[in-house]
Amino acid sequence: MRWKSTIRELSAEARLHLYARSVSRRTKASARHIGIYGACALIAVLLFGTLSAHPF
Repeated sequence: MRWKSTIRELSAEARLHLYARSVSRRTKASARHIGIYGACALIAVLLFGTLSAHPF
């Protein structure tokens, strides 16, 4: 009977570990997307800012 509870605890620990890894993976992907969108926004701001400037 004791080995069943041990197996159950190990299984729960493994599930928590897998969940933590998937959350970490999603966080990395979100950070990457924020970086890409931020870089595109900065390029757009610089491009439109230089086009709208009237030097003369």
